[in-house]
Amino acid sequence: MSPFLLVEREGAVVTATFNRPDERNAISEVEHSEAIVDFCRQMTRDTSVRAIVLTGAGKAFCAGGNVKNMADRAGMFGGTPYEIRNSYRTSVQMIGPAISELEVPIVAAINGPAIGLGLDIACMCDIRIMADSAVVAESYVKLGIIPGGGGGWLLPRLIGPQRANLMTLTGDAIDAKTALEYGLVAEVVPGDALLARAQALAAKIAANPGHATRMAKRLMREGAHMKLPTLLELAAGYQALAHYSEDHHEAIAAFLGKRAPEFKDK
Repeated sequence: MSPFLLVEREGAVVTATFNRPDERNAISEVEHSEAIVDFCRQMTRDTSVRAIVLTGAGKAFCAGGNVKNMADRAGMFGGTPYEIRNSYRTSVQMIGPAISELEVPIVAAINGPAIGLGLDIACMCDIRIMADSAVVAESYVKLGIIPGGGGGWLLPRLIGPQRANLMTLTGDAIDAKTALEYGLVAEVVPGDALLARAQALAAKIAANPGHATRMAKRLMREGAHMKLPTLLELAAGYQALAHYSEDHHEAIAAFLGKRAPEFKDK
């Protein structure tokens, strides 16, 4: 069987695609979660990767959990309540921390429905752009369950408590126009232009020194939980590291020499 996560690379940009289009890229097997977690670890280790695009094969971005498995009490939805709890903790709930610890900037290209866990994963990414025909939903309550993959923490921070409550407690889907109005996505583009736009955006990020974008991403992630003086201490340490990098000196030389820089991730 083909891998759940199809990984392709062009230069410093990696495109990762959920690769179960016949199942709307649903995530219900432990192996699916492990594939995402392993991918995040590999990308953080590979300092030559400067940006990532995450998207879905076929017509969906990710439909969340497999409802047929829920009906059959199969896979991670089978067993006693204690076993189901442990299944969540050791599978889908590993995805959020893995993406949070991923230092490479990641762009979600929401090509189609991002439902439940699918929306949660999109929310874990740094930038989201959306096809004009796509919809997103925090739809757990419509199945009689609650946001189990991190949406209860992520969504209020991205769009505010009122709108997060509206989406979570009704479970209703919103279209791309509404997602843009909410600030959930940065851009809405025609579906046939989505992947190219996401890759162009990733390439623009990747044109900068990888160490700088990685530390800038980490600074913003950590800053969400810090007081300003603490953040400034972290920023001072990161800045000292950056000033001693070869890429910083190359950037200064290129700026003064009015030429394009050639970064080497050093």
